[in-house]
Amino acid sequence: MPLVTYHLVDDQLTDYQSEKLLLKGAQLYAEVLDSPVERVRALINTYPAKRALVGGRVLFEGEQGAPYFEFIVLAGRPDEQIKRLMSGFTDLLVETLGIDRSLIRGRCIRVSPEDWGIAGQSASELRAKEIEARKVAGQS
Repeated sequence: MPLVTYHLVDDQLTDYQSEKLLLKGAQLYAEVLDSPVERVRALINTYPAKRALVGGRVLFEGEQGAPYFEFIVLAGRPDEQIKRLMSGFTDLLVETLGIDRSLIRGRCIRVSPEDWGIAGQSASELRAKEIEARKVAGQS
């Protein structure tokens, strides 16, 4: 279920930096949520500088943008995990892109398990099935 999306200006990252953001972001998510990395999704959306506004003005090509990220977690996750992800994704952008920390913005989106689909089923249904399977396996 974990999903992080980075929104960046086009010419601000190399392929190496993109790969680093995706891989390190997935590792962070897996570590903080104690989730298999195979469940993590990470995306990068880029925009031309002339389609980004920072500080009340449109950017020029080559000018440093203001990264924005958003990540999704199932509702009910502890606030401490949210804080670790918020600071971790910010740190990763600073480290990878050399962006001034004060320019970075982020958002956590909490989604009810009933409202998140995995393979056509709600996360709440899958969670109930996993719990039941563990019970059955423990009784055998």
